[in-house]
Amino acid sequence: MSSVMIAFTFPGQGSQAPGMGQSWVDHPSWELVAEASEAAGRDVEHLLLRADADELKETRNSQLATYVSSMIVLDAVERIGVEAAFHAGHSLGEYSALTAAGVISLAAGLQLVTERGDAMQAAADETVGTMAAVLGLDDDKVDMACRRTDGDVWVANYNAPGQVVIAGDPESISAAGAAAKEMGAKRVMPIKVGGAFHTPFMSPARDRLRKALSETEFRSPNRPVYANIDAEQHSDPANWPQLLGAQLTSPVLWRHTLHALSEAGTTVFLELGPGTILTGMAKRTIKGSTTIGINSPADLESLVAQLAVGPDNEATSDGESLYAVERLIVSPSTGPFEPLAALAAGHQIERGELVGTVGDTEVRSAFAGSLQGLLAMAGERVTTSQPLAWLRTDKLGLV
Repeated sequence: MSSVMIAFTFPGQGSQAPGMGQSWVDHPSWELVAEASEAAGRDVEHLLLRADADELKETRNSQLATYVSSMIVLDAVERIGVEAAFHAGHSLGEYSALTAAGVISLAAGLQLVTERGDAMQAAADETVGTMAAVLGLDDDKVDMACRRTDGDVWVANYNAPGQVVIAGDPESISAAGAAAKEMGAKRVMPIKVGGAFHTPFMSPARDRLRKALSETEFRSPNRPVYANIDAEQHSDPANWPQLLGAQLTSPVLWRHTLHALSEAGTTVFLELGPGTILTGMAKRTIKGSTTIGINSPADLESLVAQLAVGPDNEATSDGESLYAVERLIVSPSTGPFEPLAALAAGHQIERGELVGTVGDTEVRSAFAGSLQGLLAMAGERVTTSQPLAWLRTDKLGLV
């Protein structure tokens, strides 16, 4: 019987859809939206609930909306005790992965994503560009089709076997697509985006983003994060400003990242955020893996059930996987944490039971279970959604 090792993967621009936040409005994790709006200086709730497809297509809107959506899902998944062994994100999703791994704070992530979206929007307005997916052709041949084209077109994403995205000016995209078809490509599909991302067309955005990156605090990750630019883990926080800057004008090595995650032991690929694009890529790239997309509260129960049986459809033994039967009690606000004096390991907690306070705010458990331990010390200053204690439930599912 094999153990469960989970990778959290986060989608990028293009996964957004009108009304993508609607199913989360009544979930506790929706509270992040108000915090995001304040930090970004934007009406994020409008983007998640009321913006139409044209408004969401704008780079500055799609990136912020997708990032916040992923953070809502991440918070919800962490509330039921699911943890990752690894993190990775596709393009914009790399910022979500870094936030999930504790490399940057949520506030810093919001500021960087806002600046990145604005900078890329400006670069796209300056130089007209677009993207297209080439299907059914080897990576090298797609690259060759671009090189044979006398124009500005480059490979932008190596997504999955037989799925490569090219980007550049529309005329060159058309010419490279025709060359790819001559080489055997099955289809060339235009992608509805507002620019030629991950190409030299984004150089002005990279130069602008560098300043924001230089002013951001990067910390060591609590779990490994894989970078788009080289599909490798980076534990030194000093590397990330350069990696994120270079990412804007370099191709995303997503297929390579999926293989690296698999080689590191990943058996379950969880996509946290809108859409299921990455789920499809993982399924196509890593045969035999478990791929799960989480983009609504309804997906959480099925997630627990799937993790309970593991990738081989066998029930996981006690101790082999913590993910299916653990729950986290998280902070409802920012302030000093004061647990109840009576709390001790083994204490049976009922749903809604008071376990302490954060400042003047009561902390009540959303779950029932046996207290395994505290994750924050008495008097420690904690932030919203920070784990405070963990429980082990008596049964699978959402208690």
